Amino acid sequence: MVSEKELLDKKVLLVDDEEQLLNLLEEVLYREGFKNIYKAATGIDGILNAKEIKPDIILLDVNLPDIEGYLVCDKIRKFSFCPIIFLTAKGEDKDKLNGLEAGGDDYVTKPFNIKEVVLRIKAQLRRNSYSPLEEKKKEFSFGDITINEDNGEVLKGDKLVKLTATEYQLLLFLSKNPNKIFSKSSLCTNVWNYDYEGYDNTIMVHIRHLREKIEDDPGSPRYIKTLKGLGYKLVVK
Repeated sequence: MVSEKELLDKKVLLVDDEEQLLNLLEEVLYREGFKNIYKAATGIDGILNAKEIKPDIILLDVNLPDIEGYLVCDKIRKFSFCPIIFLTAKGEDKDKLNGLEAGGDDYVTKPFNIKEVVLRIKAQLRRNSYSPLEEKKKEFSFGDITINEDNGEVLKGDKLVKLTATEYQLLLFLSKNPNKIFSKSSLCTNVWNYDYEGYDNTIMVHIRHLREKIEDDPGSPRYIKTLKGLGYKLVVK
């Protein structure tokens, strides 16, 4: 598991046009011990900073003055797969789903508890980090899919599959527990470490994205099966 020092050394990029909120987030993160915090007030600056800084996590506002946050996320996903947490004043399910469709990993609805945002940042960073002391060669294969836990790569045949951080964690969890049925509630607890309430559509979107990336026919999946009323399982023969 990643140490607290390693966690606090991670680079955090904040993208929001509300200067007061931006400064508050920066102040709280500094107070929590984070050392590398970067800020951007527009979508364009957010994209440029993401390319230059290569952050470990991004907090991204949906309503930016120049480019909508969903589009910013989509553009960042062309070159980075670090976790992205959306900050949004919209609480409708369709708005949350838009964020996930764009490649986001999580979302927080304004007004929010600032401490909750910090905890979500730490949870995403822990989930997508590992300590060098724990490095062991770990490889999982099924069909033409290979997952290398050492370098975080997923191959379909000899082609690299580009997954978001959350998609990777979900696939890795299922790969470590083949042929076992997991309810949506269980996936929330084991992969996201969140309560299930409100995450029904979130899981469905991530499962669909995974199928689109690893299945030959996403409409008739060979690997990730849905068991109506029960949940999902990764079928490995």
